[in-house]
Amino acid sequence: MTEKTIIVSDMSYMHSIFGDFDENINIIQKEYKVSVYSRQGEIRIRGDEQSVDRTVDVINSLIGIIEKGEQLTVQSVRYAISMVNEGKSDEIQQISDNCVCVSHTGKPIKPKTLGQSKYVDSIRKNTIVFGVGPAGTGKTYLAVALAVRAFKAHEVQRIILTRPAVEAGEKLGFLPGDLQNKVDPYLRPLYDALFDMMGSEAFQRNMERGCIEVAPLAYMRGRTLDDSFIILDEAQNTTPEQMKMFLTRLGFNSKMVITGDVTQIDLPDSKRSGLVEATKILKNIDGIAINRFSEKDVVRHKLVQDIVKAYEQYNERKKY
Repeated sequence: MTEKTIIVSDMSYMHSIFGDFDENINIIQKEYKVSVYSRQGEIRIRGDEQSVDRTVDVINSLIGIIEKGEQLTVQSVRYAISMVNEGKSDEIQQISDNCVCVSHTGKPIKPKTLGQSKYVDSIRKNTIVFGVGPAGTGKTYLAVALAVRAFKAHEVQRIILTRPAVEAGEKLGFLPGDLQNKVDPYLRPLYDALFDMMGSEAFQRNMERGCIEVAPLAYMRGRTLDDSFIILDEAQNTTPEQMKMFLTRLGFNSKMVITGDVTQIDLPDSKRSGLVEATKILKNIDGIAINRFSEKDVVRHKLVQDIVKAYEQYNERKKY
C-alpha cells in the first residue's frame, strides 16, 4: 500500500478537482481502485503504487487545465485518464490554450483535446484540411469558429458552408416552400454553429449582404471561390465526382475545410465515398492536411464516446 500527497496551492481548485458531489474524483477512484481525500490544502491518494502514480499524474494534469482558466468537466477528467493510461500525460499540456473564437454570448471557443488542438493548428497552417472522425469531435464546430475568426479579422471576404443533400437513411418526402426552404433541413447544423458564433442578427445581416452563404453542394458547380473560407460538411456523402468538383473550386486567398465521418455513409451501396477516395489520393500533397479523430476526441456526453467505441469494435470483428 502506497500513499502520496499533492499540495494544492489554490483552495479554489479543490472543488473543480473533486467536482459536484465528488463526481470527478469518484471517476478517478473507480478507474484506479484508489482512495482519494482532501485535508487542509492537500490531496492524499492511497492504493497500490502504479495506481497511485497514475492518479497523481491525472490530478496534476487536471490542475494544469484549471490553471489555463478552463472549467473541468466529466469529459475532461475521462480524457486525462485516457492520456495518462497511454503514457501521454505530458501531451495534455500541449493542448492549445489559444482562443479560436468568442461566441456571441462571450464564451471562448477552445480545443479540448490534443486531436482538436492539432486540427486547429492544421487549419491555420494549410490551405485544404480534411477532418475525419466520429460524431461529437468538434470537426464542424471548430471549423466554423475559425471561419468566423478569419471573417472578422478581414482575412477573407466570405464564409461559404455547404454539404451534400443526402437523406440519412429515411425519405423526407415533399417539403413545401422555395428551393432554399427545401434544402434548409439538410443545412441546419451549419446554421446552428453560425448562430452560436455570431448571433442571429449578425448572421442574417451578413447573409443578406452575401458575406455568408449556406448552400447545398450542387450550388458550387461552375464557380471559383476567391477570398473565401469554405467548409464542406458531411463529406462522406459526396461521390468522387462531387468531391473533385468541390476541391477544384478553390480560388486565390481561400481556405477549405472538409469534414466527415466515414462510418456514417448514407450513399447507395453502389456509390463510392468521395471523402474516402480523396484522403487516399491527396495524402502526400503539400498544403493539404488530413486530420483523423478517435473516440477520445468526442466532447459530447460520455455515452456518445461509448457508442462510437462499441461500433468501432463491432466493425473490427466483422472484418474477421
